[in-house]
Amino acid sequence: MDSLAEETPLVVDNSSLIRTPKNNTRDIHILSCAFLLIFLAYGAAQNLQTTVNTEGNLGTISLGILYVSFTIFSLFASLVVRLLGSKNAIVLGTTGYWLFVAANLKPSWYTMVPASVYLGFAASIIWVGQGTYLTSTAHRHARDRNLQEGTVIGKFNGEFWGFFASHQLVGNLISLALLRNGSGGTTSGTTLLFIVFLISMTLGTILMCFLHKDDGKGEKGSADAPVNFYSYVLSLSKSVITPLFDIRMILIIPLIAYSGLQQAFVWAEFTKEIVTPTLGAPGVGGAMAMYGAFDALCSLAAGRLTSGLSSITYIVFGGALVQAVVFLWLLLKYSVTGGVLGIVYPLLMAAILGIGDGVLNTQLSALLGILFKHDMEGSFAQLKVWQSASIAVVFFINPYISLQTMLIIMLAAIGLSLAGVLFLTIKVEKAFFSSRS
Repeated sequence: MDSLAEETPLVVDNSSLIRTPKNNTRDIHILSCAFLLIFLAYGAAQNLQTTVNTEGNLGTISLGILYVSFTIFSLFASLVVRLLGSKNAIVLGTTGYWLFVAANLKPSWYTMVPASVYLGFAASIIWVGQGTYLTSTAHRHARDRNLQEGTVIGKFNGEFWGFFASHQLVGNLISLALLRNGSGGTTSGTTLLFIVFLISMTLGTILMCFLHKDDGKGEKGSADAPVNFYSYVLSLSKSVITPLFDIRMILIIPLIAYSGLQQAFVWAEFTKEIVTPTLGAPGVGGAMAMYGAFDALCSLAAGRLTSGLSSITYIVFGGALVQAVVFLWLLLKYSVTGGVLGIVYPLLMAAILGIGDGVLNTQLSALLGILFKHDMEGSFAQLKVWQSASIAVVFFINPYISLQTMLIIMLAAIGLSLAGVLFLTIKVEKAFFSSRS
């Protein structure tokens, strides 16, 4: 089954026979560290929005606008990444996160809303660029060193998502340290915190400049791109619409949507309904640090275990089912309690939810990298369209539905997602073995 990933190289590059192979692992180390520096700042800033920017629900509405913008711009992101090249798209994308955090130094409708809209654009290209860059680097590394592609994709995704997931741990510990005296609601406390975050983001952006340019078609930039409006529209239409006619993508979309739902559930529901009543507002940082730590560890482990479609299926089932246990626990048995158990239960749930998120992040990226080698930009754009749309929906409906209703939605989404993944595995395996006979 895993040899399916070996059939056709992503990019035909005759010069690879005579050139010295690049240090591809170096690029993954740089990419992972740079994203950690940027998102430890953004992730913690996002967690603080509903606490710091409370006037007129500015923080919550800004996040809703952000993810709506993210969804819309993701429709165009694949074309932008093709024109800029994946490395340039990643570097440009960092500016949106920098501007959003800077807007928090003087939060108002005139600063936060424009920053949120622009961040939606920046996020769409940075994530499509990241998925394209990492996957093409993995394919090149496997080709240069005659390794199995599925294993390399899994290993590279495991390292990246392990570093990325630790941003919740590092960022929340920084917030806890700087706001430990209860200065979270004061101008001086948040100003110092956001200045530290801006320094971290600047270092991350500088680090990204040391990435090698990708050899793939995406890095040729606009010089080789179509030059007339009709070609632009045609290319965009293909990027957005063509994947939706691929049965493999249709079967993956429920899992993509669920990955967004479960992230938004943690940010919007879990912290508010489960953590805060027992641990208080300061406990949110500790719970999210626990979530991030287990997310990171599971990302590294899941990446190491990935070798192809069959292994991805098993790992996804495991990650989704452990999250289902938490949802059933909350729906059927859980009640707020005091004492030691009142502290342990929310932290335990945060750890389990982090395990599931680590699985979904690594396995979705690996799955798209293996199945859609010839349209990486388009497939990763679909990932962000459905993921960000799901997150936006949760932010907007959160004030109007109960925790129990949300839990039922999550369980239904898990069932639909796992059914799609199982059918996908059976279908692809059947097609592969038919082609071999």
